[in-house]
Amino acid sequence: MSKFTDIELEYLRTKRLGRLATINKHGEPQIAPVTYLYNAEFDTIDIGGLHNAESQKFRNVAQNGLASFVIDDVLPPFQPRGIEIRGRAEALPDGGQLISPNFSPALIRLTPGRIISWNLTSGDYAETHLARNV
Repeated sequence: MSKFTDIELEYLRTKRLGRLATINKHGEPQIAPVTYLYNAEFDTIDIGGLHNAESQKFRNVAQNGLASFVIDDVLPPFQPRGIEIRGRAEALPDGGQLISPNFSPALIRLTPGRIISWNLTSGDYAETHLARNV
């Protein structure tokens, strides 16, 4: 069974771009737009890129395994919605080409520890805000 709700899974599957936040060796935050794919086999977010293994985000994850990931958008007239996923991340040598054949083999795999979602079903934030440790 997934850590994500059915509504969250539907949202994750309709998007391809998110922002990955990591922490470098000096404790400084770094954020990058990335392409991702929900991996149903492992119930993870898999993140790839053209030169993933050479990126700062990949080095940060390899060093400390900390990451936070956000996928969001805005529906008209103004209804922001999205998902934040916090958890443990792994820098893996293979798997990136499953996201896109043009990507490098290196992959970042994020396992959720906390999931926060908002406004995925309606415009009422109080009714649709869901935050939980998983």
